[in-house]
Amino acid sequence: MRWLTLYARSRQVPASAGAVALVALALWALAGPGPVDLGMAVLVLTANVAAASVGLGGWDVVLERTAAIRWAPRRAAHVLLIGAFAGAALLTVQAAGVGLAPTEVVVRDSAGLIGLAALGAALCGAQFAWTLPAGWLAITLLVPTPRGTAGQVVKWMIFPSGTAASTGTAVALLVTGTVLYALAGPRR
Repeated sequence: MRWLTLYARSRQVPASAGAVALVALALWALAGPGPVDLGMAVLVLTANVAAASVGLGGWDVVLERTAAIRWAPRRAAHVLLIGAFAGAALLTVQAAGVGLAPTEVVVRDSAGLIGLAALGAALCGAQFAWTLPAGWLAITLLVPTPRGTAGQVVKWMIFPSGTAASTGTAVALLVTGTVLYALAGPRR
């Protein structure tokens, strides 16, 4: 169990967990009872993923690449746990009385966002893993929605849960990001 404690410390898990809890607490304190705009839910979920994504790389990437352990399963598990934790924090706030989004949308969006963060860590490094989820959120909230399937793919975060193109986009991002990050690790 000692390796798990060391791994969590090297990945800044306590600080990330505190940041996610703080975001959830702020949302609970500031939002009143009743429904909240879906854009707010997606913003909070992106903030949770961004806060947790700093742990997608350790202090010394070269040292990790020379270690005599299999990193791929650990990296994949880390990505999936971040997505689950980010979504669970939002669902906890929702259970406390703040109407945010349907559970299916939260699960889909957290899966797609953590896939983007893992892709960002593999392509840009762990310190910039947050840029892809934040950038896609900006496009989602600020750019006009294209018509048809293109709009459902580009703005997958804000479409209802039954939208096949949006769900497919989130799943594709999750699988691509997780596999690339698990195999290649964070960029130096």
